[in-house]
Amino acid sequence: MFELLLCSMLTVFPDYLFRRYVQGKRIGREITLYTMWYELRWGITACLLLTVLLITTIFYFHPTTNNVTAIFRTVTILPETSGRVAEVYVTNNETVAAGAPLFRLDSSEQEAAKETAQRGIAEVDAASAVAKTELAGADGMIQQAQGALQQAIDELNTKQEIMRRNANVVAPREIERLQVVVDGRKGAVDAAVANKETLQARIAALLPAQRSSAEAALAQAQVELDKMIVRAGVAGTVHQFTLRPGDFVNSLLRPAGILVPTEAGRVALIAGFNQIEAQVMKPGMIAEATCIGKPFTIIPMVVTQVQDVIAAGQLRPTDQLIDVQQIAQPGTLTVFLEPIFAGALEGIPPGSSCIANAYTSNHAALESKDLGTLHRFFLHGVDAVGLVHAAILRIQAILLPVQVLVFSGH
Repeated sequence: MFELLLCSMLTVFPDYLFRRYVQGKRIGREITLYTMWYELRWGITACLLLTVLLITTIFYFHPTTNNVTAIFRTVTILPETSGRVAEVYVTNNETVAAGAPLFRLDSSEQEAAKETAQRGIAEVDAASAVAKTELAGADGMIQQAQGALQQAIDELNTKQEIMRRNANVVAPREIERLQVVVDGRKGAVDAAVANKETLQARIAALLPAQRSSAEAALAQAQVELDKMIVRAGVAGTVHQFTLRPGDFVNSLLRPAGILVPTEAGRVALIAGFNQIEAQVMKPGMIAEATCIGKPFTIIPMVVTQVQDVIAAGQLRPTDQLIDVQQIAQPGTLTVFLEPIFAGALEGIPPGSSCIANAYTSNHAALESKDLGTLHRFFLHGVDAVGLVHAAILRIQAILLPVQVLVFSGH
């Protein structure tokens, strides 16, 4: 309607002025309801053509869409393991900080595993103390074995000296017996030394390894125990949280609630523009939006991303062949809009529906000296008609509360 009124001022109105002041035809006499088409046919025809051309130019180079939403992502509150709820620390619709505890599952089994791991460490420490005591005893055993060996050697040497002086005094069998005793005492010394080395290896390597294993088991038990307390991964607000002590929570089938991050839906707007505008929509375009959640407000925005695929055409392999007719409905071009000024989306509830315009700017192209006159005039015209679309958006921002509250029937 706005475009029609504007075009009529350039076509129908000049045609009427020509009929009135040049041909002398007046409304109500020569120009009546029945002769209006004949008398103003040139102006009316030109008005219709110019209106169609203007609307096409405006909506192509300055796209608009009603498919704009402050989309936000939610985080499902799920434990890493299934279990029965023992304690609940928050209530529904409560704002929590990142890392704040939400609820705790029954942890008796994990506490028992932790206690077992702690007992294992205590056992290793006790075994280490016993091994050190045994090591001191091993030194005594070595000294005892070495003393017995020296005594046997001395006795053998004495008998051999006596036999050397007088062979009839000492029997050869006695010398052999003493030699066997010396060999046995040497074996006892070697066994005592080996026992000491075994104790040293046990103290230096085996027991520390066992203690490390016990500490790893304790750490694992502590990790499993910590999993029993479910914490908020990000700062946000807890919704649909109706847990009570005694409820059973399953990590796959029964979530505990939903956490809405604080910044969710307050960073950007997601818009779906018509596919025909795919060649016009570019990152860096200036845009404007008005939302139902914040009426009478125009939000300056900028296009930051343009998705290079149409979501409606996606295909997921299944066990059935897909008929193209099933996905032939045209989808929209997904565009990400971010506010130019910080805090511009404050006060807009996440999930609000909005209306957005994007404006083509030819300022950089007009600085080129290689443009022809007609091309330069066309680019100026494209930039100028963006004002019409901006005006329409502001009219929509004014009428939006009336349409929603009065004419929607709600």
